[in-house]
Amino acid sequence: MKYIDEFRDGELARGLARTIAAEAGASRSYRLMEFCGGHTHAISRYGLLDLLPPQIRMIHGPGCPVCVLPIGRIDSAIELARKRDVILCTYADTLRVPASAGLSMLKAKAQGADIRMVYSSTDALEIARNNPGREVVFFAIGFETTTPMSAAIIKQAAALGLQNFSVLCNHVLTPAAMVHIMESENRPEAVAIDGFVGPSHVSTVIGSRPYEAFASRYRRPVVIAGFEPLDVLQSILMLVRQINQGRFAVENQFSRAVTPDGNRKAQALCAEVFALRDSFDWRGLGEVPSSALSIRPAYARFDAEQRFAVAYRKVADNKACECAAILRGHKRPADCKAFGTACTPDRPLGACMVSSEGACAAHYTYGRFRGEPAPSASPSPIPSSLPEKTLT
Repeated sequence: MKYIDEFRDGELARGLARTIAAEAGASRSYRLMEFCGGHTHAISRYGLLDLLPPQIRMIHGPGCPVCVLPIGRIDSAIELARKRDVILCTYADTLRVPASAGLSMLKAKAQGADIRMVYSSTDALEIARNNPGREVVFFAIGFETTTPMSAAIIKQAAALGLQNFSVLCNHVLTPAAMVHIMESENRPEAVAIDGFVGPSHVSTVIGSRPYEAFASRYRRPVVIAGFEPLDVLQSILMLVRQINQGRFAVENQFSRAVTPDGNRKAQALCAEVFALRDSFDWRGLGEVPSSALSIRPAYARFDAEQRFAVAYRKVADNKACECAAILRGHKRPADCKAFGTACTPDRPLGACMVSSEGACAAHYTYGRFRGEPAPSASPSPIPSSLPEKTLT
């Protein structure tokens, strides 16, 4: 395949769906977690659940970096902007995440704090160069996908000799979160999982090899998938086949972009600038050991946590919001009483409704929560034609 529309071909999708339905055992269940929020949006946008047989259940995972960021981290950033007179730079999704006392970064900005949206980490560096008399802090978030960019601007700031630039580091790690999910599977709030649809962009950086020990230890198959609908369907078929055969391997459906070893240059850059934290607080998962990064002592002058003595305070989520349970896969967006009523993209109660990768935003945006009746009865579980605004 050469063109993007080939990965959205409706006839090919129906063919894949028929194969999945034929191979998925009718007497068993397949509980598959799509770890990445990008896959959650693809599943909702293209109506892939409508094509799957009922014994396959897709479970949303914690692969949305904005969603897993706890309120206390947002509070720390807002406090820096309001009380330390810094220019705080961050990505758009982060601006609207609800914080304590009814605030968000956007509301703090409206009250006078100098908080600016940037499209890339280099934008924050440029703001620091253009404002030598002001302290500029980049609020860095994301999984392994965006970590190399944060490492690059820290090295660039050092090369430029900038004295007014620092990074508030909130980068988190995918394999550690997957391990935590499996280690917690016997807890009452956990959900059983038979296999994982592995993240694609993350895996372009770290490669497929880091998942091998995970698959072997927890006896769960992992299939790294691209974001297009045919990618996701093919990955589900690969997982079904592994489960049927009793195999627990790492397979790479997204071979056009992911290699076993990933991007070694990016890995080396991150290893030079960042060190592993002992523990990090995740929304929904709680304290997760060895799951996040901090800035190494060699670059401590660019570490906003040290520069401004930032103290992290744990803050409870809004009691009306089920974001934490949704991130664990324990609940679905429609299970939340506030979903679509008190909580909408215009008035979000939690991060899952804010982020472009959030599960609640996906379900709301594409209307998958409304429970429309299934197509008319047919001997095949696959509809004869796909709904509008799904696959072409």
